[in-house]
Amino acid sequence: RNRLSVDASSPEYIERKVTVLLNKLTMENFDSVSDQVVSWANKSENETDCATLILVIRFIFEKATDESHWADMYARLCKKVMDTLSPNVQADNVRNNAGEPVVGGQLFRRFLLIRCQEEFEHGWFKMEADGASNVEPELGTAEYYIRVKAKRQGLGLVRFIGELYKLQMLTERVIHECIKKLLPPETGDPREAEIETLCKLLTTVGERIDVPKSKVYMDIYFGRIQRVAYSNGVAARMRYMILDIIELRQRHWRGRNADTKPPMTAQGLDRVPRANLISVLGRHHQRVNNQGGSPLV
Repeated sequence: RNRLSVDASSPEYIERKVTVLLNKLTMENFDSVSDQVVSWANKSENETDCATLILVIRFIFEKATDESHWADMYARLCKKVMDTLSPNVQADNVRNNAGEPVVGGQLFRRFLLIRCQEEFEHGWFKMEADGASNVEPELGTAEYYIRVKAKRQGLGLVRFIGELYKLQMLTERVIHECIKKLLPPETGDPREAEIETLCKLLTTVGERIDVPKSKVYMDIYFGRIQRVAYSNGVAARMRYMILDIIELRQRHWRGRNADTKPPMTAQGLDRVPRANLISVLGRHHQRVNNQGGSPLV
């Protein structure tokens, strides 16, 4: 019996229990399941290092980045934890600028944002940029699946970051900093991984961040990526992603059929017939020609 006993404070036990809850989570049962997730996070009331809270954050983060189609739900879960976490949860070594302990929801938010920052700084697009070879790995190899997973989680990360911003858990300044890091360089060849990540982020936050006070910045961003779309030698897939996000902005961030389907994302381009994409490119050039001169956003 002793051999079969389980340490309820062990990371393995916590992971199993919290993962079961996260697997159950839907918008229909959100209140009841999220309450149980908060209860697990509150177990850090009796810890000085917030080990359980940090584990809970890790599990939520991994689910959110791996299942980007539910990023808004996981962001909402984070907001729920931040708003309801016990103020008795605190870490001995985490203090604010005034030297006071950071507690409860604000501590959760700090830990979560640190995780987001670390993953963003060392994320998928950075791995692609630092890679020794631009040769695509052979389909079905271990390296192929590693890169597929890294890409899925990298794009999931920026979607999750965008959803956190929409719930005011991240500031607008943070989003602008992320965009700047992903912008193509003024000189040199753009990297497709960064362009795809940028388009995913803009698709998520565009409607919220593209407001009059930010127009000057948004015009700069779009001027930079538009130059890439019209540069010689740019890969067709990269050009289509850029033109898609440009058109989305021109439609005020509403999809072509906003009442029946969500706006096109960069990922969605893979499923669109090539003829349709060529048509998009042609329409875009036609507008430019009608307006005269160089294309301007």
